[in-house]
Parts: sequence; structure tokens; C-alpha cells
Amino acid sequence: MGDLRFVSAGEIAGLLTFPALIDALEAAFRRRITVPVRHHHALPRPDGEATLLLMPAWTAEGTEDDVLGTKLVTVFPGNGARGIESVTGLYILNSGATGEPLAVMDGRALTVWRTACASALAARYLARADASRLAIIGAGALAPYLARAHASVRPIREITVWNRTLAKAEALAETLRAEGFDARAEADRGNAIAGADIVSSATLSPQPLVEGRYLAPGQHVDLVGGFTPSMREADDEAIRRARVYVDTRAGAGKEAGDIVVPLASGVLAPEGIQGDLFELAAGTAKGRDSDAEITLFKSVGTAIEDLAAAELVWKALRSA
Repeated sequence: MGDLRFVSAGEIAGLLTFPALIDALEAAFRRRITVPVRHHHALPRPDGEATLLLMPAWTAEGTEDDVLGTKLVTVFPGNGARGIESVTGLYILNSGATGEPLAVMDGRALTVWRTACASALAARYLARADASRLAIIGAGALAPYLARAHASVRPIREITVWNRTLAKAEALAETLRAEGFDARAEADRGNAIAGADIVSSATLSPQPLVEGRYLAPGQHVDLVGGFTPSMREADDEAIRRARVYVDTRAGAGKEAGDIVVPLASGVLAPEGIQGDLFELAAGTAKGRDSDAEITLFKSVGTAIEDLAAAELVWKALRSA
């Protein structure tokens, strides 16, 4: 066995690009990749319920280049009050041919990259081709990656940021301005949503923030943050008004409050889910049908995305 590589967040950022990873994710949803149900463990804590996630996946193509990987993630919502990140983790990549460990990667960095790129992949199919105004709801660690990823697939010129704490929205807007975006903070959530072509929400909110009353014809809604049945980023009216898509039917239908609750109440029928990333990538589900309709994509994450990102990083390391 060769030396085990430890790959930092900085190295990952130096090896990945948004276009390359978006393409790799699109290819991954067409490949033979085995994805067991992820382990989802609740960890009661005095400042709120934390979560431990274990997400395995492996390629099943029968070649020496097969890989397998496991992501270990912790989500501690109370960490915000401590001034530290809520989501942390590690990714362990092994040879699929021999089982030998190849690399241990910064799981948090890999997660923000692949999550943002999955949203951008969906936007390729679902956002209007001329979408130029982006609203970011939530100014956490994932938010700047969502802005960069969406801007790599659509001609984003203006970015509006809303956050419960206005100062954090202003700090993110300043970061994005330094990267060349026309970005500003917005104190009124309704104004931020109503003025956008793409609305991308990445929060851990239990209460809906993207309300259907604010949505306008032609918009694309990207829901990223909620990953349990008790989390809602969009209300029933938003679900009712939109053509709904998910990253995976199995994951979103079980874990995402934005899908689970409307399904249980009858607001959303099972056949109302128009497609997932497997079907969009394969061309068996139709994407945006007109410039006037509202589309909505709900992502809960899948180990396919992590494996594709880790494999891309590993190949870049080997060729460097």
C-alpha cells in the first residue's frame, strides 16, 4: 500500500473547478454506482439535536479504477453560537479493486463543493437560459459556493443576499463583490425573492422562508439546506405553484421536509415530482417546459455526489 494522502480544504479548492465538477456529477448520475441507504443518527444535545451521517458509495464497473468511499459528517446546529462551523466531516476514499485506503479528504470542503454543483447541475435543466439575477437565502458556509456554481451555468450578474442577521448578509455580499459580482445585502426577504430569476436557499430553518406568495413566473427555486422531515425552507404555496424536482426520489421522499410534509398532507402527489437528477441526466424526465413556469429543485444530498467529487480530486492529484 502506498502512502495515505491527507487532502486539505485548500488543496481541494486548488484541484476542483465548478464546470469540471458539474460535468463529473452529470456523468456520475449516468454511471453504475452503488449507494446504500445512508446512516442517519440523532444525537440529543442541550443546545439542540445534532446529527451523525455515514454515507457510503462505490463504483461497480468492474475495473481496476473502481473506487469506494465513505463520508462521515456531523451536523451540530448549536455550533453557530460557539462561533464554529455547524457541519464538519471527513471523506475516506478506497480502491474499489483492493480496498486499500487511498486518501482522507476534508469532508466539509468536499460537501460544499458537491452540494453547490448539484444545484447548478439541476439549474442547467431547470433555470431559464437567460437567468441573470440570483437571490441567496442564508449566508452560511455553503452560500458563496452556490453563487459561484450557479454563475458557472447561467449568466448571473446580480446577487442579492438575505440572512436573518443582516451583518452576515452584508459580509457575504462584500466577499462576492470582491470576486466581481454585483452583490448586495437585502433586509426584506420578500424583496430578495421576488426580484430574482434563481432563488437558492441554504438554511437549517424549521420554518419556511421561501414563500409562494413571493414567487413570480419564470423563477427557479433551489432548496438546499433542509435534510430532515422537520426542516422546511419553502411553504406549501411554493410547492403548489411549482414544477417539483428532486436530487433523488428515495432520499427526498424520506428525508426532506419540503417534500415529505407536502406528500403527507396531499399538497404534493407522488406523481407531482417531475423527475430527479438520474432522470434529468438520462433524458427520461423533461426539464423546464416554458419561460413562464416556476421550477423547484429540492436537494438532500447523495453519496453519489461525494464519490464523484472525491474521485475527481484523486485523479487530479495523481496527474499533478
